[in-house]
Amino acid sequence: MSGDAPHLKRWRMVLGRYADPALDRPALDGPERRMDRALDYLYARELTQRGLKQHKPAFGSLDPSRLSALDWIGEVRELFPQSVLEMLQSHAVDRLGLTELLSDPKTLEALEPNRDLLKALVAFKGRASPAVQDKIREVARKVVEDTIRRLRPSIDRAFSGRRNRFRRSQTKRLQDFDWRATIRDNLRNYDPERKRIIADRLRFTGRARRQLPWTIILCVDQSGSMLGSVIYAAVMAAILAALPSVAVRLIVFDTSVVDLTSEVADPVSVLMSVQLGGGTDIGRAVHYCEQQITQPSRTIFVLLSDFCEGGPVAPMVAAVRRMASARVTLIGLAALDDQAAPDYDRATAKLLANAGMKIAALTPDRFAEWIAGIIE
Repeated sequence: MSGDAPHLKRWRMVLGRYADPALDRPALDGPERRMDRALDYLYARELTQRGLKQHKPAFGSLDPSRLSALDWIGEVRELFPQSVLEMLQSHAVDRLGLTELLSDPKTLEALEPNRDLLKALVAFKGRASPAVQDKIREVARKVVEDTIRRLRPSIDRAFSGRRNRFRRSQTKRLQDFDWRATIRDNLRNYDPERKRIIADRLRFTGRARRQLPWTIILCVDQSGSMLGSVIYAAVMAAILAALPSVAVRLIVFDTSVVDLTSEVADPVSVLMSVQLGGGTDIGRAVHYCEQQITQPSRTIFVLLSDFCEGGPVAPMVAAVRRMASARVTLIGLAALDDQAAPDYDRATAKLLANAGMKIAALTPDRFAEWIAGIIE
């Protein structure tokens, strides 16, 4: 039986205190008891939501209900590895509605900034006090900076221009290495004994960059189901707007349309402006964006939505058909995130596809490559 003790302990940690009788009450040591207490603080709430009555703790007990949200954060940070910490934090905020984690500035300061937390905070910010709003903005800034740092290299590569083998470059990058020119210029360094060329002069090609301007219109559905994609859209808009010869317009919508183009360089401000909830009038937003187009053949229109239209579908499809006829490049993104696993209205998406809009779900780096392929 002693050989089964670690196995039983693990099951006890998974199943919680109500499994004690069935598992013959395996003895947990000090750190294990703390881990169990921290897990129970979180997941006992799910049992309560299912209707299970919790017993009242004795005075001075170590019952999980005696933990504060701030104490709990400190415990899980000390007891669990980073990957588990982020998962527990995500479950607490996103799945189990631990709003006390979001309503206290000190607690917010202790949370690990990540995209899941930011999603919850953006959804919660309308109910937040001014002090908490400041902390939400701080979390948004950290997540945005981390996302830009992660995405920028792949986007810079995508927009670096096509290789031009007739142009030399002093910038030494592996993807621009010209092996033909390097071999040709180093033939005189051939070593017969070693049967190889000793290259003392490496050659790199230059890049042909675009000169004519392009306009990218990002039309973003701010319904709750699209929140993860909205975060990436705000970041991508800022990165794309910093590229030479690219103008970016950023439009967000529910039943109303808000033009955030003036704030496109500040993703944090964009995210703090997002208003979740309400209905969805995609047709109205598409019509507004259509009116902003001045050079159709050099405009890329991106509709980021789950295509669940609250109004009549016909006006939206008609606007897409008009833009396609005018040679606007059109794409409908059902998701723009790391998973690219969308849940969307396929019937409406099919109508838009038949009208001339490409429908896809892309990760941010694949989206950048797609945009670059059109512009270059």
